[in-house]
Amino acid sequence: MSELTRISAPDGVAPAAQYTHVVLGTGRFVAVSGQLALDEDGRLVGEADPAAQARQVFENLRRCLAAAGATFDDVVKLTYFVTDMAHMPAVRAARAEHIPDDRLPAASAVQVAGLVRPEFLMEVEAFAVVPSEPGSPS
Repeated sequence: MSELTRISAPDGVAPAAQYTHVVLGTGRFVAVSGQLALDEDGRLVGEADPAAQARQVFENLRRCLAAAGATFDDVVKLTYFVTDMAHMPAVRAARAEHIPDDRLPAASAVQVAGLVRPEFLMEVEAFAVVPSEPGSPS
């Protein structure tokens, strides 16, 4: 795990309830493309079910992070793209299964008119910072 600093309420900024305003650290940057509710065979998980889709999206994020040698503890930013803001409680519940409230990353939530296919209700991308490999520049 990299050493990250979280600033929940910078001077003059209202405290955040569901995210951290600023997260910083040193190390290697990891960008994870937006993940959809697809299983390992490319099949949709959770047709019209925001909770099931959110759980699959976060499982896909976990697997992608692991491929880069990262965990959710290393995540500095999540971006949520949802087709309806009413899906955000399901997204937050799935996130809570992986990230405790005292380690929340910076975040943005955007309602979109649609995703790559109409059956997708959400897409989530992640940015993480992992420790530099020994002998490599930070």
